[in-house]
Amino acid sequence: MDINRRQILAMGAAAFAPIHMQGARIPKAQFAVHPFVEAHPKAVFIKRTAVPSKTDAPAKLREGLSFAREVLLPVDQAGIPVGHRIILKPNFTSVRNKRPDVENWGTGTDAQFYEGIVMGLKELGVKKMSFLEANGFHTWNYRGLIDINERHGVEMNEPDRRERNFRDSYEMTWTKVHDPVVYKRIPHFAPVNEPDTWLLNIAKWKSHGMCMTLSTKNLQGLVVKPFVRFCPGWKMVTGVPAFMKQDIHTEVESRVNRYFDNHRRLGYARYDSKADLSPMNQEIWAHKTCDNYQTLNPGLNIIEGIYGRDGDGFGIGNDVLTNLLMFGKDRLTLDMIGMYLGGHEPGNVNLFRIAKERGLLASFNPWDVEIYEWVNGTPVPRKLNQLTRTPLKTYYLQKDNEPKFHLVNDRFDYDKVKV
Repeated sequence: MDINRRQILAMGAAAFAPIHMQGARIPKAQFAVHPFVEAHPKAVFIKRTAVPSKTDAPAKLREGLSFAREVLLPVDQAGIPVGHRIILKPNFTSVRNKRPDVENWGTGTDAQFYEGIVMGLKELGVKKMSFLEANGFHTWNYRGLIDINERHGVEMNEPDRRERNFRDSYEMTWTKVHDPVVYKRIPHFAPVNEPDTWLLNIAKWKSHGMCMTLSTKNLQGLVVKPFVRFCPGWKMVTGVPAFMKQDIHTEVESRVNRYFDNHRRLGYARYDSKADLSPMNQEIWAHKTCDNYQTLNPGLNIIEGIYGRDGDGFGIGNDVLTNLLMFGKDRLTLDMIGMYLGGHEPGNVNLFRIAKERGLLASFNPWDVEIYEWVNGTPVPRKLNQLTRTPLKTYYLQKDNEPKFHLVNDRFDYDKVKV
């Protein structure tokens, strides 16, 4: 076939167009998550990326934009109106060391991948976006998030609140927990759970004191302080400030202790750990997390693992180039696979067992999860043993004579243990 001069010029212009113009789409009145993902709400999807190094900003931005173009589609009807406000929740923590910035990027969602997602949403015609986060405002620009949000017109919340703000519900929304164990009501930063909003959860693949911070824990950061403090055990349950007590379940001690004692009787691993984040701290964290799980309904959950991170989630640890994205509609099943691929056994982690006991999971066995690899926009069925595991060590419930940072890979017999 002959190609004329005009066609050659057009091809050249496309080749050198800015990233956001290459393959740009025509927006419609609405957008939707890919119909195959919607039709398989309990499935987990794996997408490989091709980033040569974690410092390659253009490559990471392209991956974010490519993901948005393949998974978030313009539609004429039965979707999310582009006039809705999109709530963006990347993972974010403060950094507690003095290492060079680049050595700590893995403590949160990659900034360029996040920007690529934002650009993809703008292509769809979205004009109203909010970035919400409980962690301190003064550290938000550690990876350039403030610069990105300001450049794209993404509104940002003020994370700090006074006691009187809770009485007035100042810039927060309260949601009742359907089946509570710790929290009867939970306050989130507005506009979470307000009409005409859509929540996009963009977590990080990294180790943490709760084994790993993945998509379920990431949404803890939407909870207004001090309710957001899920980790400190009883002192943030029975010892909360007076204004919080009305929102704590009246039978919280007996309910949590009943779960805890039963788990010890069943012989679950690590219930004799002397770690500072003790078995009881983990139990309370898991129940608060399950309470919060019931109050939120993300449109899509993503775990960004272009590079994963081991360690403690705040500074101790190293980044590992893994070129992996995981996503799905259900946070708990997504996190089970994320946990497994990080070298851990989900049956040893309190969250998944407790979620099953509380009716939020059908199974905590990762082999029961439907998995697809996302290949050039097409889902291809995969088995768990076809996926590569990357050991991301954590300090979760350290055993006696075990290194502080280790894998939580105790053998777990899913067939034997009945919950």
